Amino acid sequence: MTASPADNSTARQTAAISTADLYDERGEELASIALQFQSLGGHSHFSGPVRTIRCLEDNALVKSTLGSPGNGAVLVVDGNGSLRTALMGDMIAASAVANGWAGVVIHGAIRDREAIAELPLGVKALGSNPRKSAKAGAGETDVDLLIDGVTIRPGARIWCDPDGILVER
Repeated sequence: MTASPADNSTARQTAAISTADLYDERGEELASIALQFQSLGGHSHFSGPVRTIRCLEDNALVKSTLGSPGNGAVLVVDGNGSLRTALMGDMIAASAVANGWAGVVIHGAIRDREAIAELPLGVKALGSNPRKSAKAGAGETDVDLLIDGVTIRPGARIWCDPDGILVER
């Protein structure tokens, strides 16, 4: 299914809204994550409905989820802030692009950051590590997450840009 030019225009306008302006407009309707995530993808501004995964040093659920249709959603992965292993690399990120995901926010590490920076995908993560993660499938999908004191619920809307991350309360 191809988006009409009007749909693409709306998507660009939504993506171009700065988090600072959005917060000025909506204030306390939005929660701001103060943790300093790095912008690592080819798109610096991205937004969409949230899907969630909680996993620790195991990216099997991340791979399978990003390998399914994203429909413009943003996957938020709570890796408990671990930087010991990467939860996403360039192949999984390319799969996310092919499947229509707007972006990925990882409370943890990625790898292949130079390749990911070339992809048309929004990516925020705490950092990078070349070490692969486990592939056992441990974790949970579509659960409420608590990152930096902010509750992130599946289906809520999230906005990300170089200034930070805002989530609907």
